Amino acid sequence: MGKMRTQSAPWRAAAVLASVLLVGGVAACGNSDTGGGGTKDDGKITMGFSQVGAESGWRTANTISIKEAATAAGIELKFDDAQQKQENQIKAIRNYIQQKVDVIAFSPVVESGWDTVLKEAKDAGIPVILTDRSVDSADKSLYKTFLGSDFVKEGKLAGEWLVEQKKTASGPVNIVELQGSTGAAPANDRKKGFAEAIAANPNLKVIASQTGDFTRAGGKQVMEQFLKANPKIDVLFAHNDDMGLGALEAITAAGKVPGKDITIITIDAVKDGMQALADGKFNFIAECSPLLGPQLMDLAKKVKAGQEVPPRIETEETTFTTEQAKEALPNRKY
Repeated sequence: MGKMRTQSAPWRAAAVLASVLLVGGVAACGNSDTGGGGTKDDGKITMGFSQVGAESGWRTANTISIKEAATAAGIELKFDDAQQKQENQIKAIRNYIQQKVDVIAFSPVVESGWDTVLKEAKDAGIPVILTDRSVDSADKSLYKTFLGSDFVKEGKLAGEWLVEQKKTASGPVNIVELQGSTGAAPANDRKKGFAEAIAANPNLKVIASQTGDFTRAGGKQVMEQFLKANPKIDVLFAHNDDMGLGALEAITAAGKVPGKDITIITIDAVKDGMQALADGKFNFIAECSPLLGPQLMDLAKKVKAGQEVPPRIETEETTFTTEQAKEALPNRKY
C-alpha cells in the first residue's frame, strides 16, 4: 500500500494542479459569475442592467435593442427583469454592486425611493446610467446621466394636436385618460404635459383618469369601466399604444367606432399602434422611441473611461397622423 501511495502522489499533485488551473481559468473568464473580475484582465466592460419588465410592445423592443447593442459593442450584459417591482430592481442593483460590474444601468419602475441603493453604487465606485425613466432624487451626483424621452413634451404634443382638432367645438369635449403605472415618470409627466396643453381650450375636459398599468389588459378593463360610467366620451388619451389597443376592444364591444365616435390619441408608435393609426382606429400618436441600446452602450464606454457626459440626453422623436403612419409602417423597426 505504501508503494502505491508514493507512486500515485505525483499523479495526485498533477491532478490537483490541473483542477486549480482549470478553476482559475473558469474564474478568469466566467464574468457571469464573478462580475467585473474579468474586466481587469481583458478590458471588457461588464454592465448590469435592470429592466422594468415586459409590459408592452415598447418594452420588448427596448430590451431587444439593449441586448443587441451590448453584443455589437462587445459589452458583457447582465440582464434582470424586475417584473414591475421596485424591490426586485433594488435587489438586482445590489447584486450588480456585489459582482463589481463596471457600469449599472436601469429603467426605474417608479421615480421615488432610490437614494439608498444609488448611494451604495456610488460608494462602490460604480457609475449609474438611467435609461428611459428618471428618478426624483435631489442628489444628482448619484447617477452620471439620464438617457430618454421628454415625457412632458410627449403629453404636450398630444394635447396640442387635440386643441387644434377641437378648436371649433362649441360645447364640452369629454376626455377620458388611461394613465401609465402609478408613480412612474412617463405617467406623471405625460399627464402633466397633456393637461397643460389642453388648458388652452376650456371646452376640453378630462372627465375620468385612471391607471391601466401600460398593459393592453389594463387598458381594456379600465376603458370598459369608463364606457359604463360615462355615456358621452369624445376622446381617449392613452399614455401608451398598448393601453389604447386594449381600449379598442372595449370601444368596439360597446358598439362604438374607434377613431370616429371616439378620437383616440396615444404615445409610443410601436408597430401595432402604428397599424391601428394607419387603419384609422387611432387618430394621433406621439412617438417615444425604445431603440436606446446603441446610445446606452456608447455612454457606458464613456463613463467607464472617466469621460464627462451630459447629465441629460434626449432621444429624437416625432409625431404621426394616419397618413404619416401609412408612409412610415413599411420601414418600422419596432
